Amino acid sequence: MTMNRSFTKQESKSAGEGTGRRAFIALCFLFGFAILFLRFGYLQVLQADTMKLKARQQHEKPITLASNRGAIVDRQGKPLALNLDVSSVYATPSSIDDPAGVARQLTQVLDVPRESLEQRLRAKRDFVWIQRKIEDAQVERLTDLDVPGVDVVVESRRFYPKGTLLAHVLGFAGIDSQGLEGLENGYDEHLRGQVRQVVLQQDALGRIIIPESRRKPQALSGHAISLTIDEVIQYIAEQALDQAVKATKARGGAVLVMAPKTGQMLAWALRPTFDPNHIPQASPEQWRNRGVTDPYEPGSTLKVVLAAAALELNRVKPDTMLYAGDGEIPISGTVIHDHEKAGWVTFREAVQRSSNVAFVKMTWDLGKEQVYQFLRTFGFGEKTGIDLPGESIGILRHPDQWSLRTLPSLAIGQEIAVTPLQLLTAVSAIANEGWLMRPFLVREISDHQGRSVWEHVPHIRRRPISAETAQTVTDLLVNVVERGTGKRAAVPGYRVAGKTGTAQKVDPETGTYSSTKFVGSFVGFVPAEDPRLAILVVIDEPQGPAWGGVVAAPVFRKVAEQALRYLSVAPGDEPRTVASRSRHVLDGYQPNWE
Repeated sequence: MTMNRSFTKQESKSAGEGTGRRAFIALCFLFGFAILFLRFGYLQVLQADTMKLKARQQHEKPITLASNRGAIVDRQGKPLALNLDVSSVYATPSSIDDPAGVARQLTQVLDVPRESLEQRLRAKRDFVWIQRKIEDAQVERLTDLDVPGVDVVVESRRFYPKGTLLAHVLGFAGIDSQGLEGLENGYDEHLRGQVRQVVLQQDALGRIIIPESRRKPQALSGHAISLTIDEVIQYIAEQALDQAVKATKARGGAVLVMAPKTGQMLAWALRPTFDPNHIPQASPEQWRNRGVTDPYEPGSTLKVVLAAAALELNRVKPDTMLYAGDGEIPISGTVIHDHEKAGWVTFREAVQRSSNVAFVKMTWDLGKEQVYQFLRTFGFGEKTGIDLPGESIGILRHPDQWSLRTLPSLAIGQEIAVTPLQLLTAVSAIANEGWLMRPFLVREISDHQGRSVWEHVPHIRRRPISAETAQTVTDLLVNVVERGTGKRAAVPGYRVAGKTGTAQKVDPETGTYSSTKFVGSFVGFVPAEDPRLAILVVIDEPQGPAWGGVVAAPVFRKVAEQALRYLSVAPGDEPRTVASRSRHVLDGYQPNWE
């Protein structure tokens, strides 16, 4: 009896303990569910946006594509650089089971080495570029192959519809539409459009796809720029230069055309050239813009500036007599020659004949300080300020570094190196009543809706000489063309002012002047009474006769004649009135139009 009672008590104690355990377990489950419920609520309500973002990141991948650059047009709105839609090929290595096989298929269509391609396809990545900006025919063949894990997306590619025309000025853009050379580089900040992104999505099998609606993403284009260049005058200049280089078997050449009263560049032709649509086939030697990067010794064309200096300082008048003797003068161990014995000549005749001896004596009279100051005032030894990258200041040493031979050498355009643009800008100051302008190429910038956001206004740098001196120099240069070394530059019906130049090149191996390599040039403006065009022609290393009056002057005539006809400048036009002359933005002073 007692034992039964004990058993019952023990049993009751065990039952109580079981009930407690069950209650504890139930409480734990309840607590766990509460935590899960609270966590679920936290994620669904408070962290909903974050979770959605993480989910998208796991299934979406944004990639950056080349932006739409702004167009470049000439002064008449004719397109010189624009954009084309092209396809780029990408792959998703994570969804490719046979990288070697896919690589073999792709190399049948694309210009990518198979080893390099296979290496990319074996990468542990969800996305790799295979080849950017392929041709339409390649896209069609790729579509026919239907290679697994490979697809295309539409990008923007820079296109130059006129090919080599104005190539050195335009420059070119890179694979990611970044400006690399020329105006494409100098105005890259304005031309660049918004960065475009397309979102790649991952399907249920983990493959990367682009929704059809996103294969051609839209974005705002960059600003468009309108140039001062006239496509027609540019074509005239390039055609004339090509003919001259071919006829003289020259190494290269340049023809630059400027509106002298404003500094606007109308044409910029250089040879050798290149096609910016095919940069891999070109070399830096071809795309270097020699108009601003490569200084050369100007020879007798520098006499224009030296004559202006002597006249401005009242050291000579057109009828001042100078003694050129028997056509040679010894200078510090060397002899400077004339082409003919001249004896006594007027200053007008010295310019007409391009007498080296007369100019040596004249520069001696001026002195090195005055010569140096006038060369600097006309812009030599400094940048012109044109809106192009890579401009050189040329070479003009300070008088402290001159030897006994430097001053007479400068008289004939040696021991100084100038860029073609520097020389043209300096001579344009003669055509512009003594005002030295800053040359420029971009006249206006517009947004994607065609609204003007910036306009270039002509800018005066300074005034090296008076209007009277400029007119006197002009008359002397007209005489050069009518009676002197520049006869082949004459344009029927127009008064042309200009100067010839023939310069020996320095042999890089010996450091002395070559007896076989020359630069022939001509620089001038027309009509002389009211100049509309200032033109520089440079022919580099012509074979045979190298005189500037022979190889360069005819090119000037051809360009001037056709451009004047195109601009409807009638022969014998009367000078325009003061009120109709070009207006300038001034640097704190007002030009005195006399």
